[in-house]
Amino acid sequence: MARLLARLELAIGAVLLLVITGLVFSAAVMRFFGHPLIWSVDMAQLLLIWLCFFGATRAMRDRAHLGVDLIVRYFSRRIRLGIELGLAALFIVFMAVLAWEGYKLTMLNKERIFGDSGISYGFVTIAVPVGCILLSAVIIANAVQALRDPQGRTLVFARPDGDADLHQEV
Repeated sequence: MARLLARLELAIGAVLLLVITGLVFSAAVMRFFGHPLIWSVDMAQLLLIWLCFFGATRAMRDRAHLGVDLIVRYFSRRIRLGIELGLAALFIVFMAVLAWEGYKLTMLNKERIFGDSGISYGFVTIAVPVGCILLSAVIIANAVQALRDPQGRTLVFARPDGDADLHQEV
């Protein structure tokens, strides 16, 4: 199931990026010819917001977000896991608050029109609670995977120690 979701995230992200690129290119070309597509910029912005959340979710699933492990990399795996589980709990609480506030913002803006597009601004603001729920689900899945790892190599946020990308010399 996780592989299917990862593939789906990648496909959605690729389609969103393709559509955003097409919208911005079309807007530039049409503006050059004196017939601007006013709504295309609004749609590109809306899709970019969604792309950011899908990208963040994908990066979280791959444990590819930036992190500073200058001190904690010298701790034992057990201590690092404890720190990461604590951070994951804090992250989920923050995401829950952000999702709730995003939901309230969506309800306030559902009647508002988004720029010149003619669609509800709620389509923009609903990206926040949806993205927060997706990110929280991935963090929970990463935590469960880290707790179930019999070799003790997997952590919640950090890549496995054997990963070539983890400790590159600068």
